[in-house]
Amino acid sequence: MSKVEFSKAELERYSRHLIIPDFNIEGQRKLKEAKVLIVGTGGLGAPLLLYLTAAGVGHIGILDFDVVDDSNLQRQVLFTVDDVGKSKAEVAGERLKALNPHVNFTVHNTQLTSENALDIIKDYDLVADGTDNFPTRYLVNDACVILNKTNVYASIYRFEGQVSVFNYTDSEGNTGPNYRDLFPTPPPPGLVPSCAEGGVIGVLPGIIGSLQANEVLKVISGIGDPLSGRLFLFDALSFETRTVKLRKEADRPAITELIDYQVFCGFGAEEEDGYQVKEISVEELQKLQAEGKDFQLIDVRETYEYEIANLEAELIPLGEIERAVNKISSDKQVIVHCRSGKRSADAIQLLEKKYGFTNLYNLEGGILAWAEKVDDAMAKY
Repeated sequence: MSKVEFSKAELERYSRHLIIPDFNIEGQRKLKEAKVLIVGTGGLGAPLLLYLTAAGVGHIGILDFDVVDDSNLQRQVLFTVDDVGKSKAEVAGERLKALNPHVNFTVHNTQLTSENALDIIKDYDLVADGTDNFPTRYLVNDACVILNKTNVYASIYRFEGQVSVFNYTDSEGNTGPNYRDLFPTPPPPGLVPSCAEGGVIGVLPGIIGSLQANEVLKVISGIGDPLSGRLFLFDALSFETRTVKLRKEADRPAITELIDYQVFCGFGAEEEDGYQVKEISVEELQKLQAEGKDFQLIDVRETYEYEIANLEAELIPLGEIERAVNKISSDKQVIVHCRSGKRSADAIQLLEKKYGFTNLYNLEGGILAWAEKVDDAMAKY
């Protein structure tokens, strides 16, 4: 197999790489030969894609099924206000082509699932996981283990981030820990809020995504010591870092097939066994208020969210709901809401199953639906 060659324009573009003694043209050649899949084009995916494209990774896969939203622009620096409502993957592909015409892109405008993951990932040398939910993280991990691909992982929350390299095989043929060695089982649904629910400072994904891109470049080029068997932790508020050692568990069951990761992570189980919470629309809530009906309205978001926008409900954050059971009426209609309806549904399910409530209703779409359909002057966040 002949070595890849570089045009004069490429040599000029990558000149600052080529003059690094430990990297030089051989490192650049490995980048050009590599095929890397980026799963997610959000806060982490944006710096990942920008820096890997600029660095000259030869073939980059861009996978995302979402569209650009106003709330993304605080941190997802690939997008502009003109992109709102457009496909993230397709917008990213066009923008990155303008950044480096020497890179080939494959746009996967689709959701990664157990049905398509192996078929998509098999064509790449390495995967960088920029997702923000547990089902997809486990899916990416398991697919990489089955296909023997390295998985460069990162996650962010509020002011904290973490980075590691999973399923990495070193020069001696030793394969390091994977994501299940760090998290053998997922946390209960609702215990760890997503960025959409818990928030994230805008610069954090830029910092962590850049560190993640650095690990990708190290793995591809073969220089340095990748974060295999180690978890890097960063606190943006204190500017403190820690690196924790990870151990590969020898007795962990082998990963041989992909499963239903929504059920594995506790999502969708209520639909599977037929369990559903009762719901009420924002229009129905507005009518109850206008008619002066007697009901209790409970907000299970956090205090800082309540201060941004609220429906003058009684504030009982989800994490405190069990300690406040005596505050929840059992003899009249109780309407529970959050930002989008997810946390409030979790709260209702807990209260119904554990404490026997039968009078609870989830506000469909949460305060976001209220702002969209009832009060468009309300702050959206």
